[in-house]
Amino acid sequence: MLLYKVAFYLTLLGIFVLIFDFGFDQTISVQRVINALYLIILSIGILTTSIRYLTQRKTIQTKVWLFDFISILITVFVIYIHFFSQEAHRHITFLYNDNWIKLTIILTFIREFSEQNINYKRTLLNPAQLFIVSFLAIIFLGALLLMLPNATYSGISFINALFTSTSAVCVTGLIVVDTSSYFTQFGQTILLILIQAGGIGILTFASYFSYFFRGVSSYENQLILSDMTNSDKIGEVFNTLRRIIVITFTIEIIGALLIFFSLNSELFNGIVDQVFFAFFHAISAFCNAGFSTLQNGLYESSFRFNYLLQFLLILLLILGGLGFPILVNILKYSKYYLTRKIFGVKHWKKQYKPWVLSLNSRITLITAFSLLAFGTISFYITEYNNSLVEHHGIGKFITALFGSATPRTAGFNTVDMATLSLPTILVTMFLMWVGASPASTGGGIKTSTFAIATLNFISLAKGKSRIEIYRREISDSSVRRAFAIISLSLIVIGIGIIAILIFDPEISPLNVAFECFSAYSTVGLSLGITAALSDPSKLILITIMFIGRVSMLSILIAVFKKVKHKNYRYPTEEITIN
Repeated sequence: MLLYKVAFYLTLLGIFVLIFDFGFDQTISVQRVINALYLIILSIGILTTSIRYLTQRKTIQTKVWLFDFISILITVFVIYIHFFSQEAHRHITFLYNDNWIKLTIILTFIREFSEQNINYKRTLLNPAQLFIVSFLAIIFLGALLLMLPNATYSGISFINALFTSTSAVCVTGLIVVDTSSYFTQFGQTILLILIQAGGIGILTFASYFSYFFRGVSSYENQLILSDMTNSDKIGEVFNTLRRIIVITFTIEIIGALLIFFSLNSELFNGIVDQVFFAFFHAISAFCNAGFSTLQNGLYESSFRFNYLLQFLLILLLILGGLGFPILVNILKYSKYYLTRKIFGVKHWKKQYKPWVLSLNSRITLITAFSLLAFGTISFYITEYNNSLVEHHGIGKFITALFGSATPRTAGFNTVDMATLSLPTILVTMFLMWVGASPASTGGGIKTSTFAIATLNFISLAKGKSRIEIYRREISDSSVRRAFAIISLSLIVIGIGIIAILIFDPEISPLNVAFECFSAYSTVGLSLGITAALSDPSKLILITIMFIGRVSMLSILIAVFKKVKHKNYRYPTEEITIN
């Protein structure tokens, strides 16, 4: 229907107008034109949604009906208060705020965009290529948004905007300009959106909301999305997407609320600033981004001794770093354990199937918490009389625990990184290299890769030809993939170190190596050299951050044409290794 197409393009125009309105200072006459466009777009949105219900033949799902009802109700109130109510009465309602107009424009765009019939074509882009292109697109869009006049206080160069956007989308946290003093709240909001989109993936949002409203999707779409989300069954791909979104937003909202109440309100200019701080750090922590609105990060004098805040951030970054399949598996196992073991309910469902922790979950959890314990003990011992000297009692343990958890791709710091001892730096580099768990918001070679490599050399030492654990055998393809990831990571990091030392030979090789490990593993920790790097070195770090986020193996899969399976095998020969 032509009206629906017009509505979609109008709402798309509304997004551009929204960016223009936020990003530039407006004269009174221009603002009037913008407000008129807002009124037209919102009115068309209400009209098309109403017509859609009048002409819809199939039954509309309750969740869609509820979304439309609430969004239309809010839109009608906002239109009335902003455009038709008397000036004297506007101050009595909290809906009289320009941000409500922006919100309704975004809701209208989401509704109209979700109705578009978008089909992915494998002949055009395979899943790996689509994944890479989506990240590139949002990185460049983010760089342009950060260059808007109202996003910064004094402007920003393209290379610095591109670096910051890449760091946000790749949830790294490395910065070349101070986030708190350089970016306005509008600019920090752009960073927050980029972090959220990069942590979950822009295609996850777009695909799920399209399915949410339309209720159907092509087989081709489901096939590509199942590859991107590692779903076992094609039919469950949208359930997987729903779980990812629900788990993410639930944990982030709860985390933000807990962070809010852990803060001293006297440190903020008002409740709005405190709420923004809480949500910014909750999202940044769960997405393992490491961005902070504090000038010295969590090492700021008013926050470095707030151990409750640090503990909450530790929980968030651990949950974000475990991976969505692990979180779902833990939730299912917890539900089973509570109902069957503690409350003794045996037949609470007619067809109840008990869930146990999968082999993948067991290996990941054991590896993740072993590394966490190793890092905490190492940090506590090596920094006891160094960076931990100003902390006492439980404070030393929490700070050491934070120092162990944050290298696992989080990037926050509660100590002065420049004062760390050499053993601590080397342990931190190792933890950064391993990183988080697969299918998580973190980077690195992943805990499962490190676990498989460890199990492999133990198996070889015992003279076994297979890797066996928990009465299961690890497949050869998993072993080959693990060692390919390890090799490629060291190659990328090594080339990055050599290249940066060529362009900036005056910088210490240890500092450069730390920076490259941090960039590849999307951690964001630095020994203080990021801002001092030359533009070519910044471009190298941008490339390393991007490769670390999408993985070099995915890039190779996207570049090389897939070979068809051959029904023959050549004779096997042993190669001399040692």
